[in-house]
Amino acid sequence: MYREQLLFVCSRNQWRSPTAAALFDNSERYIAKSAGTSDSARIKITPGLINWADRIFVMEKRHTAILQRNYPDLIEGKSVIVLHISDDYQYQDPELIEILESRLAEYLE
Repeated sequence: MYREQLLFVCSRNQWRSPTAAALFDNSERYIAKSAGTSDSARIKITPGLINWADRIFVMEKRHTAILQRNYPDLIEGKSVIVLHISDDYQYQDPELIEILESRLAEYLE
């Protein structure tokens, strides 16, 4: 069975996107990875990660702008979804998890 590949993107790949990816650790429907747009990101976004992803979820509009500027050909035709989650949470913060689950429910089964 094919599992849809989800990429979560934030700035430094420390709190928001790793928390989002961890939600799918035991999923039978999805495989998730995370990356950051900043040069200081724990895992920096790469062309390989963009190509790997079926759908890309970014935390803020500015992350979309960075992807469009740096990888215009790679994200063309990709589904890039802005979750509108500000950088106000720590890794695995219960409030962050609740927000992620709520916002992702619209896009994922």
